[in-house]
Amino acid sequence: MEGSSSRLSTHDGPLWQAGRRDSGGDAESDSARDVKTHFRVCRFIMETGVKLGMRSVPVATACVLYHRFFERVSLRAYEPYLVAMSCVYLAGKVEEQHIRTRDIINVSHRYFNSGSAPLECDKEFWDLRDSVVQCELLILRQVNFHVSFEHPHKYLLHYLFSVKSLVNRHAWSRTPVSETSWALLRDCYHGAMCIRHKPQHIAIATLYLALNSYGVELPVGEREWWQVLCEDVTKADIDAVISDLLQLYDMEAKCI
Repeated sequence: MEGSSSRLSTHDGPLWQAGRRDSGGDAESDSARDVKTHFRVCRFIMETGVKLGMRSVPVATACVLYHRFFERVSLRAYEPYLVAMSCVYLAGKVEEQHIRTRDIINVSHRYFNSGSAPLECDKEFWDLRDSVVQCELLILRQVNFHVSFEHPHKYLLHYLFSVKSLVNRHAWSRTPVSETSWALLRDCYHGAMCIRHKPQHIAIATLYLALNSYGVELPVGEREWWQVLCEDVTKADIDAVISDLLQLYDMEAKCI
């Protein structure tokens, strides 16, 4: 599999070089370049998932698989966009939303070559398809076949219903707290923070940030609302998640 990157070099250059565009900057550390690459590749996973009609949880699973894989191996050993394509393919199986490899390859091709025609089913296409399938097996081995993950989505849904019942319905309807919370949650998957923090803590933190952003105040009781919803979360946990998320937004500005 370490040779897969060279096999892919025969494909349209921009597709596989996009993740390497920072590599010439000597002043930037390897770790900083790696974080930028992971951010771009996860953005590719999300946009590709949308074009393939994938639900939010399968896309989240693909991102977690990607981060788990590169938690164990070097970014320089494997082509990140090939790994991303295989993660999308594997996540579709795990979450029972099967996506054809041909569709993944064609959408990926169009992602980097806007307006281009679908790839011909020639030797190059079949070599790429084989690489995606082989990479899927490599990912499974690297994550020890642990492909079922607990995501923050179900917790955020529960927390939103609980908080909504505490807020004046007119005030709730005037502020997009729910939409913002979901957007913040999705953005968490651009970086490894989605595997560093507990899913309950991520859900609480995204809701906390959304509420504070719109100045929505909840009734004051003996305990904070977030302590009532999640007993083991602390203010430090919330601040840590928000800090990581703000760093991702800073990273986004640098990746433009």
